[in-house]
Amino acid sequence: MTPLERKDVIAALGPVDDLTVAKIIGMNATAEELAKAQARVTNDEALINAGQHLAEGRVGRLVEILASIKEEAEEDTLE
Repeated sequence: MTPLERKDVIAALGPVDDLTVAKIIGMNATAEELAKAQARVTNDEALINAGQHLAEGRVGRLVEILASIKEEAEEDTLE
């Protein structure tokens, strides 16, 4: 699979800052890896209950980035 481009990251995540886009592109992540990370962030408990292991490697790093975005968005809504 081909690595993600800026347009792919924006299409998948919506508006995110340039630093986040650069981090994701710099990892040479694929669309499949980004989709796995998104599923992990939105449904981690269900995936673990289904017997899937914690994300590792590039997907694991993507999970960390996406979780950080999610936390920041939740904090912004509380303020």
